[in-house]
Amino acid sequence: MSLCDSAAPCDDGDGCGDRGSASLEFLVAGLLMLVPLVYLILTLGTIQSAALATEGAARQAARVFVQAPSTAAGAAAAQRALDLALADHGLAASEAALRITCDPRPAQCHTRRGWVTVEVAVRVPLPLVPPVLDLRVPLAVPVEASATQQVSRFWGAR
Repeated sequence: MSLCDSAAPCDDGDGCGDRGSASLEFLVAGLLMLVPLVYLILTLGTIQSAALATEGAARQAARVFVQAPSTAAGAAAAQRALDLALADHGLAASEAALRITCDPRPAQCHTRRGWVTVEVAVRVPLPLVPPVLDLRVPLAVPVEASATQQVSRFWGAR
């Protein structure tokens, strides 16, 4: 028989008033720690997915650009590759920026053994945050990737 089961009144020192509060404390403390942890995991997964999408989009866009018959056709093919890669990961192509630079002659991208660099920048919105909130913190994370491909030394000899 414990002290709390006796007929004597409970003092503050014998712990009779704490019966059943451990489960309540566990639920409150658990929720206060679990909800931010789940949100952090969700956010990191979203950002990682966007990083993979931008890296793959940049690489594929550079590949299709250097294999295109002209600069205009290459730019269109690179945009299609970007749209497809982002759509595979659930990102809107309207949030992406595509930039193509050429070396050694910036005016002519398709020169033999020239280098083409494709840069992709995407703003990834934070999960579960509606865009209508007027917060002073950014609601999106910028993710960037670039890829460089060399134009074939046989380009134009088809």
